Amino acid sequence: MRYIGTGVSGGEEGALKGPSMMPGGSNSAWAEVKPIFQAICAKVEDGSPCCEWVGENGAGHFVKMVHNGIEYGDMQLICEAYHIMRDMLNMSAYEIGLVFKEWNKGELDSYLIEITGEILLYKDVDGKPIVDKILDTAGQKGTGKWTGITALDEGVPLTLIGEAVFSRFLSAMKNERVEAAKVFKKAKAEFTGNKEAFIEDIRKALYAAKIISYCQGYSLMAAASKTYGWNLNYGGIALMWRGGCIIRSVFLGKIKDAFDKNPALTNLLLDPYFKETIEALLPAWRNVAQAAILYAIPAPALLSGLSYFDGYTSEFLPANLLQAQRDYFGAHTYERLDKKRGEFFHTNWTGEGGTTSASTYNA
Repeated sequence: MRYIGTGVSGGEEGALKGPSMMPGGSNSAWAEVKPIFQAICAKVEDGSPCCEWVGENGAGHFVKMVHNGIEYGDMQLICEAYHIMRDMLNMSAYEIGLVFKEWNKGELDSYLIEITGEILLYKDVDGKPIVDKILDTAGQKGTGKWTGITALDEGVPLTLIGEAVFSRFLSAMKNERVEAAKVFKKAKAEFTGNKEAFIEDIRKALYAAKIISYCQGYSLMAAASKTYGWNLNYGGIALMWRGGCIIRSVFLGKIKDAFDKNPALTNLLLDPYFKETIEALLPAWRNVAQAAILYAIPAPALLSGLSYFDGYTSEFLPANLLQAQRDYFGAHTYERLDKKRGEFFHTNWTGEGGTTSASTYNA
């Protein structure tokens, strides 16, 4: 028996105009269904189909799951940008909608940025923005949570996407948040800087954090590919996502280019384009992160993305102290800088513990 398991993204529009399709399963079955799938899927500008073979077994649905995790990250980052403009810059939904419309003309050009502008400009029957009448609690179907669980299993720091999932959980605690807001009253500071310049900084911060979301998603796919013996075509996956799906964007072409140049790329941050782009965006990103903290506006995805970047690009992290703590209370051992990797040591910190240690480093 042969089978094909296909992840599909595109929502209502995809159902009408063609979705992004991510097939996996029995290799020998692909040739038989390929003409059908590539005929009904979405196409990009040059006519390329947004459907290509992903890999054996459950690879297609796994890639679709990661797609949804990245979608969670993208949506949360957009909402944080909206929140900062709304509560820090005191902008109306209409004003913010115009900003997103403008952003969609540049490097942030994407389906989610496009519909965000349309949502913010949409008026209810009384002429007022309908977004201002929607209860601030978000639902979910579970794919973001699955992505986070899988990242924990694979040992991949999916911090930004994880925070996007947790933000939905926190939003659902509406009654508790209302009561807590009465207890902890926030003094609302007035923004006195250059508004237009800061809006541009928000755009840059959003783009920088978006890059991190994809870095983490692709790292998870790479880890799973190794675990399950898949040979994922990362550039091809980016091409499949360029049309028909919820996270489709011009930006994905840059990811395809990166993997076309270096199929063994371990992290998108190490690609020359993304390195130069992040370095150019970094001052604005830090400025917005600092402002969000000072103005008491929660921006967990934006901030965790920045922390991931700082951690990933740090030669030193304080895990030496952490491992010493583990060895102190649990004899979990540690490696030394002055010895070869793979040699493990234990210290009798109290003089009473003896030489007994855990049998495995990760125990």
